[in-house]
Amino acid sequence: MKFIDTKIKDCYRIELERRGDDRGFFARLFCKDEFRCAGYNFDVAQANDSFSAEKGTLRGMHFQLGDSSETKVIRCLKGSIFDVVIDLRPHSKSFMSWAGFKLDESNRSMVLVPKGCAHGFLTLEPNTEVFYLVDANYEPEMERGVRWNDPRFSVEWPIEPVVISEKDQQWELFRD
Repeated sequence: MKFIDTKIKDCYRIELERRGDDRGFFARLFCKDEFRCAGYNFDVAQANDSFSAEKGTLRGMHFQLGDSSETKVIRCLKGSIFDVVIDLRPHSKSFMSWAGFKLDESNRSMVLVPKGCAHGFLTLEPNTEVFYLVDANYEPEMERGVRWNDPRFSVEWPIEPVVISEKDQQWELFRD
């Protein structure tokens, strides 16, 4: 795996190192030692699967507080998404910055979302499936979010969302 720096501190785009032959290829999706070398002692607590039937489905922007804060590794298995990370860590060099990544079934790239960052994605195709690893268990009472269209971040979504859950529509605007 290749861990590629992004403009968000400690957020990486992860490219698979494929080893192929006439049958296809093999690539490692997760290796504890490689994550440790990149600065993460990543213990998988959950593996999640998200399916969205409609193009333009927005999920996010979510994060968890305190000890429930999560590091996530995101991969699109089918279809394509615009994956977004917003840095909400006040002492980070990239505080209040966002980064977006196109993840799809062809590029097989992944994004590592560090603790303290909000995460969400927008489906760019119908019938899109996203798989992600998380290093903390989901705690509903610790879940928070920021509005996907908060003007303080000015995320440049590639298309207008058409499906957004009521919960995601009602997140507050970010306050320091």
